[in-house]
Amino acid sequence: MLLLLLGIIVLHVAVLVLLFVSTIVSQWMVGNGHATDLWQNCSTSSSGSIRHCFSSSTNEWLQSVQATMILSIIFSVMSLFLFFCQLFTLTKGGRFYITGFFQILAGKLETIKFTWKLDPSKAAE
Repeated sequence: MLLLLLGIIVLHVAVLVLLFVSTIVSQWMVGNGHATDLWQNCSTSSSGSIRHCFSSSTNEWLQSVQATMILSIIFSVMSLFLFFCQLFTLTKGGRFYITGFFQILAGKLETIKFTWKLDPSKAAE
C-alpha cells in the first residue's frame, strides 16, 4: 500500500513538472531566425545581433490556450494538495474522489486546446 501511495505522489509531481515545462518552455517552433512559443514570437535580424520579441497573445485562440494551460496547472496543484489532505484525514480504504476529479479536470483542460478549431468566417467579425 505504501508503494502505491509513493507511486501516486511521484505521478502527481511528474505531471506538475511536465505542465510547468510545457507552459514555460521558450521555443516550441524554431526555424530560420524565428522562434515561437506560447507567450511570444521572436525573430533575429539578418546580422544575428538584434533579437525582436513580440507578444503572441493577440490571437483569441492562443489566449484561450494560455488560460487553459494556467488553469490546468492550478487544478493539478489543487489535486496534489487535496491528495495530501485526504491522505491524512480519510479512514483506511477511503476513496480519493475529489483528488481524482481535480486531476481529471486538469488533464481535460490540458487536452482541450487540441480539439478547438478557429472558424475563419467568425474571425473576420
